[in-house]
Amino acid sequence: MPDLESYDYELPKELIAQHPLPNRIDARLLVVDRQSPEIEHSHVRSLATHFKSGDCLVINDTRVTPARLVGYRTLTRGRWEGLFLNQDAQGHWRLLGKTRGKIAPGETVTLRNEDGVDQFQLRMLASLGNGHWAATPLAKGDTQELLAKAGRVPLPHYIRGGEMETADRNAYQTMFADKPGAVAAPTAGLHFTPAVVQALEQAGVKVERITLHVGEGTFRPVKVARLEDHQMHAEWAELSPQTADALNACRRAGGRIIAVGTTSARTLETAADAEGNFVAWSGETDLFIYPPYSFRGIDALMTNFHLPKSTLLVLVRTFGGDQRIQQAYAAAIEERYRFYSYGDAMLIL
Repeated sequence: MPDLESYDYELPKELIAQHPLPNRIDARLLVVDRQSPEIEHSHVRSLATHFKSGDCLVINDTRVTPARLVGYRTLTRGRWEGLFLNQDAQGHWRLLGKTRGKIAPGETVTLRNEDGVDQFQLRMLASLGNGHWAATPLAKGDTQELLAKAGRVPLPHYIRGGEMETADRNAYQTMFADKPGAVAAPTAGLHFTPAVVQALEQAGVKVERITLHVGEGTFRPVKVARLEDHQMHAEWAELSPQTADALNACRRAGGRIIAVGTTSARTLETAADAEGNFVAWSGETDLFIYPPYSFRGIDALMTNFHLPKSTLLVLVRTFGGDQRIQQAYAAAIEERYRFYSYGDAMLIL
């Protein structure tokens, strides 16, 4: 079994996309056919030409929450930063927080919006360990309303140091975004536009939806040498009865199941039984896909280019073939593809 170091690679910093392209469909698409040694260079606008009538494309309809929180400790005025993760049945917020010094239970934090204007206070209730806190907002309104006032787009650190611009509120959201709950975008879905979907439907390709709320695990690197020792953070996901029926019908008719992104892939693999039949399901998944995993839910994968030593890169190389995907990444770097969340895409058939 490969160890973590084998998933490292060198990437010139200038290839890390800092903004999306003005037209999402202009993104490049590196196509890897697992039955062929050739690598094809295409574009997202030509995506439909790589599929056949009867195939099913599965997208993630999660909506990114403005989960990044910035403010100061009300008592000391010391800077405080946090990431909203979720809320419990009592309405308490669970978040990651960091500040200089040690914050005490009962202390309040004043949150500021992206313009630096004070919005409301959070009372820190209890430390949950490892930087996690339970807190409660001292303001009226539901959680999504409050986050819309004070929260910022939770960009990954490699995009402008995580500092959002106003345009990111739309740019870092897929056209399918519907159900709030993610703290990072399912980035393969960022490439889609109504024109791309229309071309797919005209080609006889059906678009189906699952939900996986991308969680804090996206921001956490693998820190163990052996992959089998890594524990994934659980994320809430759902495969509806309607989608399960549609995917099973697609399979019976000879169509392929194409996952858009690693989030869709993990949801489908969690929901598929040993024979590759899909069962309606919702709950938490902590599925970590690494060699020698045998895929049963997906037949093809569209995905962005991922960070070295990440669980996402491990999944992609497990699916596409270790040497093949290493060659594809080398080709993408040589051809100056744009990498990571706002970058180009890869299609593995």
